[in-house]
Amino acid sequence: MVDGEYKTLLFENDDDVWKIVDKLIEETKMVNIDMGKSFDISSSVFKQLPFFACKNIFISKESQEDISKHIYCTDYGVPPFPGTYGQQPSKWVRKSFIIKNAIAKRDNLLQKQHLDKGKNDK
Repeated sequence: MVDGEYKTLLFENDDDVWKIVDKLIEETKMVNIDMGKSFDISSSVFKQLPFFACKNIFISKESQEDISKHIYCTDYGVPPFPGTYGQQPSKWVRKSFIIKNAIAKRDNLLQKQHLDKGKNDK
């Protein structure tokens, strides 16, 4: 439903998808304010995304490579660049913290879903 009506939308480019994402963000903010709820905006958008777009629109090729590098370095205990922590590029350090936090958030969500499923199965 868009603006109170059921419409068929034609997406011709990524900008068309982002326009809907912007509307979802505004809608989530309004629900949070008007109803005193506390929905996580990223989770709300992520859950609705499959209804109109591929999730890969949010992850650029560069970001995918950064995520892969982070996971590889973490799993094998190797630094992404030569040298110690203080010698790592500051941009990479910032990216790695963002990736680490996103992975932790995803893991917590998956764990919660698993626990909720177990409660419902009883």
